[in-house]
Amino acid sequence: MKQLILGIMGAALLFSPADDVYYMLVGTYNSEKSEGIYVYRFNSSDASVEEVSHVNASNASYLAVAPGGKYVYATNENGKDDNGGEVSAYSFDKKSGRLTFLNKQLSGGDHPCYVEIDRTGKWVIVGNYSSGTLSVLPVNTDGSLGTAIQTIHHQGAGVNKKRQDKPHVHCTILSKDNKWLFVPDLGIDKVMIYAFDEKKGKLSPSNQQFAETVGGSGPRHFIIHPTNRQAYLVEEMTGTISVYDYQDGKLESRQRISMLPGEFKGAIGAADIHISPDGHFLYASNRGDANDISIFSVNQVNGQLTLLGNQSTLGKSPRNFSLDPSAKYLLAANQSSNEIVIFYRDEKSGLLTDTKKRIEVGKPVCIKWIP
Repeated sequence: MKQLILGIMGAALLFSPADDVYYMLVGTYNSEKSEGIYVYRFNSSDASVEEVSHVNASNASYLAVAPGGKYVYATNENGKDDNGGEVSAYSFDKKSGRLTFLNKQLSGGDHPCYVEIDRTGKWVIVGNYSSGTLSVLPVNTDGSLGTAIQTIHHQGAGVNKKRQDKPHVHCTILSKDNKWLFVPDLGIDKVMIYAFDEKKGKLSPSNQQFAETVGGSGPRHFIIHPTNRQAYLVEEMTGTISVYDYQDGKLESRQRISMLPGEFKGAIGAADIHISPDGHFLYASNRGDANDISIFSVNQVNGQLTLLGNQSTLGKSPRNFSLDPSAKYLLAANQSSNEIVIFYRDEKSGLLTDTKKRIEVGKPVCIKWIP
């Protein structure tokens, strides 16, 4: 009996979550090698990875984790007649690492490519690329989603008639104080700015209704510095980053810098952007012919950027990448080569080194974490 008790205790210790072990969720486009959302355990002490579970989901291209990690929301990037996109809700069991489908709702447009949940956990905001719309959906007490209470249609076009014939909402980012929503729109070369009422879930025009970018730049993803004094926009079509001074929902342009080395002449397709937790380094991904991560140092006085170098992602189409919660590793999701490449990140230099470790998964396009 004593041996049996000891065995049970040992098994419990083996499967108890450790401080350096996190759940990693990966959203994918449907393909022969993928079929939905995958859950892994990631150990930041040695970058080892173990698949735990997965659920079927249609083109789960972006994920959002609710405060506390109990619920997960996924875009279903499909479209039909400007109202074919959906958002799915799941509960997440931290003990088993399993997702359970709750329900889905229309996203208020076509091809939703980004989803955000507010700091209260009561509202989900989704951006629809093809229709140039964004919607606010309420979260029910059980984590499921209600129907959209508001849908906003952007208007206008850009200078590139092929890519910017109409609005294309690419992400929906809330400020840290939950008061402002920033919406880069690739089709109209603007970052739209909305005031957000967290009690009613309503969006309204802010005093500065937008920050206009260089024509043909194609605003894509946006991030606010940990100090809350600067913000950064990655521009897909020109492979550039715009730096803004930020205060109370207002953006003032300060710098625009290329992500690419001077001799680069290939196809450009900038994608994702992240900042290290200490605010010292900024990373941005390039698709097209570059297939790399641009590494910048961040000036701690004015927030401006200096390009340190470019690290190949050792694969194709890094649509998304992520720093793990320990910030020791950067994981690049190479959509077209069907794998996630794990890099060690030097916290002093900001530079990346291949760990030789890979996660084989079809068309990975989003990585999120649950402690």
